[in-house]
Amino acid sequence: MTFNLSDTRVAVMGAGAVGSYFGGMLARAGARVTLIGRPKHVEAIRKDGLLLDTVTFKEYVAMNASTDPADVRDAQFILFCVKTLDTENAARAIAPHLSPDAIVISLQNGVDNVARIRAASGIDALPAVVYVAAALPEPGHVKHSGRGEWIVGDYAGAASRSQNRPERVAEMCAAAGVPCHISTNIEVDQWTKMVMNCAGNAVTAIAQTSFAHVARNLDTREVLRTVINECVAVARAAGVALPDIDWTEKGLKNAETLGEATSSTAQDIARGKPTEIDSLNGYIVRRGKELGVPTPVNMTLFALIKLIEEGSTTRRGRTEGAS
Repeated sequence: MTFNLSDTRVAVMGAGAVGSYFGGMLARAGARVTLIGRPKHVEAIRKDGLLLDTVTFKEYVAMNASTDPADVRDAQFILFCVKTLDTENAARAIAPHLSPDAIVISLQNGVDNVARIRAASGIDALPAVVYVAAALPEPGHVKHSGRGEWIVGDYAGAASRSQNRPERVAEMCAAAGVPCHISTNIEVDQWTKMVMNCAGNAVTAIAQTSFAHVARNLDTREVLRTVINECVAVARAAGVALPDIDWTEKGLKNAETLGEATSSTAQDIARGKPTEIDSLNGYIVRRGKELGVPTPVNMTLFALIKLIEEGSTTRRGRTEGAS
């Protein structure tokens, strides 16, 4: 049976770079997509459409755009793409407006968002892992520079497994030409992405450089190795069945694959915005303390990013206070 994309209603809650890219790809393939995002981004999309500037094509894609979380109503699939620090508020905002059979898919960084969504709103979100290099250079413009695939799955023992939610999501992605793999152990896949994020995001943010540059430098390669080892130790202490592979080699190859792209953390720092560091290296530090696993390098990176964030807040306050 062919998946009917033209009758598929999709809402993107948190239309930043990742949400806008995948929402744009679905809309370009024929889905009825509503992006829910910030006013300037929404205004630009309403005026001209979303500019999808990818590694293979560049075109404007028409779709709905809104600033109102209530516009998730009637959507069959909700791509939940807000920053991790906004998880609870966004979940509570959309919960009253969801259709009974809607599938909410968390495309966020970190490993605990599904639990946080459920605790805040009662929504049983589907966990997913996304690999894509994308940015928003200006409102209404997504710049894609690499990859663009999903991994979806339900946690072992989840009551929702009988609803075939991963299969339905994979069918939608396949119809839109978005690579999507159904995981047999989504917890391992989430932690794999977590290790990659913790290794690269903070370092690229502090240095304001690309993944490839970090991977080429012998000194920062050693930093990545240590961060990765700490993350893997925390995951295994938490009972996550990470495979016995060369995790340092995997992390370096991931950075090389992302090339000259910059991390979302680096982009946030460059714009003076709060980062997701609490859900990345900060999470590793907290879990390490709970489990008795030392994480000194993750702690260093976390502390430095928080210090940079505080500096940005201070500078914004001085600017806003000037007359």
